[in-house]
Amino acid sequence: MDSKSEKEGCEEMKLAVIGTGYVGLVSGTSFAELGNTVVCVDKVEEKVEQLNRNEIPIYEPGLEELVKKNKDAGRLFFTTNIQEAVEQAEIVMIAVGTPETETGAANLNYVYAVAEEIGQSLTNSFTVIVNKSTVPVGTAEAVNEIIRKTYPQAEIDVCSVPEFLREGSAVHDTFHPDRVVIGTSSEKAADMLTELHRPLTDQIVVTDPRSSEMIKYASNAFLATKISFINEIANICDLYDADVHAVAQGMGLDHRIGPKFLHAGIGYGGSCFPKDVKALKFLAEDKGYQPNILQAVNDVNNIQSHKVVEHLDRIFDGDIQGRTIAVLGLAFKPNTDDMREAPSIKIIEELNQRGGHIRAFDPAAVENAKQMLDVDITYTDQALAAIDGADAALLVTEWKECVSITPEQFKQALKQPVVIDGRNALDKESLKQAGIIYHGIGRK
Repeated sequence: MDSKSEKEGCEEMKLAVIGTGYVGLVSGTSFAELGNTVVCVDKVEEKVEQLNRNEIPIYEPGLEELVKKNKDAGRLFFTTNIQEAVEQAEIVMIAVGTPETETGAANLNYVYAVAEEIGQSLTNSFTVIVNKSTVPVGTAEAVNEIIRKTYPQAEIDVCSVPEFLREGSAVHDTFHPDRVVIGTSSEKAADMLTELHRPLTDQIVVTDPRSSEMIKYASNAFLATKISFINEIANICDLYDADVHAVAQGMGLDHRIGPKFLHAGIGYGGSCFPKDVKALKFLAEDKGYQPNILQAVNDVNNIQSHKVVEHLDRIFDGDIQGRTIAVLGLAFKPNTDDMREAPSIKIIEELNQRGGHIRAFDPAAVENAKQMLDVDITYTDQALAAIDGADAALLVTEWKECVSITPEQFKQALKQPVVIDGRNALDKESLKQAGIIYHGIGRK
């Protein structure tokens, strides 16, 4: 594991991390790897028991080894007892979910409930409270008020330290961050949090809590904007017989633009971009401002998953009734089992409505997919089994098992040689030379 396990002279700190989802579990484990004592808290007893058996409830490369290593070293603990964890901690991190509501606003019920429990558990010693969850501007102040209302004599500073982790590479991102953002009005808290994060990077930005909270939303919204922009360009490329791959390459060489996130496909998904774009849009509208760019970003993403079905219509003259369609990949991205807002959901539901028979493969997300998809799907445990005898193959998630299928294997296995590349991750020329009918997104 490529981690920075030496604290380089920094003193050990005692942390409590409330919530053991992607953010809480990865962050808590990583801070333990840096030499701190970390107690991770979760209300779900079964989940805590699972973690204490070194069983990881999420799919995240490298995490299982780090959890076991630091549990064995006596630096990482899991419990349902929030009071005991908070009493012993110098820093308490809130890392619970902030799911989207019907209005698009972030649901802060879990954050506020944890804040009240923290207030009930504090002692008279000084404690830094950190919001790691993605929260709207002003949440640090609200958490501070809740805690002080519960425990008026609390000696606390409530800060914002947003996470910038990518699912599938969250462990690597924790140890190699582009920057750490610390939002606080307290010099003492800033010093403690800087000391905690110094082994990870020198790029530490200290600002006020409101600006820190906005940095998180603005960062995710900008990346989502780049994705929707290049997808819109891809859709225009389709109309004018241009190749978005070449367009993105030419654009990305301009250092003002850069190549990252200029990969056209079927849109973004996951637990962050969709939710955060909508949450930032809600914050703007709540103050009477219409965020037209954010609205457009969301609108483009909503239609993008339909593009692969449009390509099927072109090939089969609008008739996919009774055809077997192989869906390669279900998770919203590789190296995760996360199905939240995955483009595969809309694609499969549309194919099912159109009378297609779906045969799907994913090496990690099948169980989560079964919970979210109430349609008739045949799941396979091999990518080649999914395409065997199918009328067409759709690349939806660029898992290694999916992108490594050779043109010859496609040609031999498919009933009809049709491949729709929803991620523009396959070798177009090799497929076409093998006699495959290849359609990408904006790929001429």
